[in-house]
Amino acid sequence: MLAASSSKNSIHPIDSKRENSRRAECAILTFTSMGHTLILTGRPGIGKTTIIKALIAQITDRAGGFYTEEILGPGGRKGFRLVTLEGRSYVIAHMEVRSRSKVGRYGVRVDVIDQVGAGAIRSAVDTHPIVIIDEIGKMELFSSPFQSAVLKAISSPKIVIATAMQDDHPWVAAVKTLPNVTVWEVNKVNRGKMVEKVVQWLAEQSDR
Repeated sequence: MLAASSSKNSIHPIDSKRENSRRAECAILTFTSMGHTLILTGRPGIGKTTIIKALIAQITDRAGGFYTEEILGPGGRKGFRLVTLEGRSYVIAHMEVRSRSKVGRYGVRVDVIDQVGAGAIRSAVDTHPIVIIDEIGKMELFSSPFQSAVLKAISSPKIVIATAMQDDHPWVAAVKTLPNVTVWEVNKVNRGKMVEKVVQWLAEQSDR
């Protein structure tokens, strides 16, 4: 699990296999928060990705990173794809994927998350003022490189806007408590105004 050390500036990203088997060793990353991070959380289906897509349309070339979306087919949802802000699309989980890493009925392509998801975050940190991460969820947390990339983004001087699972998860819970991380819950009451609220938050960060 991800846990804060005795110093508030140290944080431990874990290999998700250790979370399942408790056998892999922790990799330790010295963490110093420099930028500002906003995490949108909420139950599945509440509209977090819809908010992120609407936000991306407004900030266009200022942002890099990725979002995830459902793969639909006959009978409903078949899986999930990761879409980079450069327009590349990759299947990260599907009913037909055979994998030891599974979330419900979906096999997870951890190698794609390792390479493309983590890579999109690292590239955004290097090339854009705003980093989009949609989302930090069960599938993505199978990937240790993804966890490290998330921490790299939050510790950078860049602005980070992410979505995260609402379910109780030690690693995600620890990230939410990091310095300079703001957490907003999306619900049916506020989701209609959330894009406007995030844009206002962005303007406030730019003024600092």
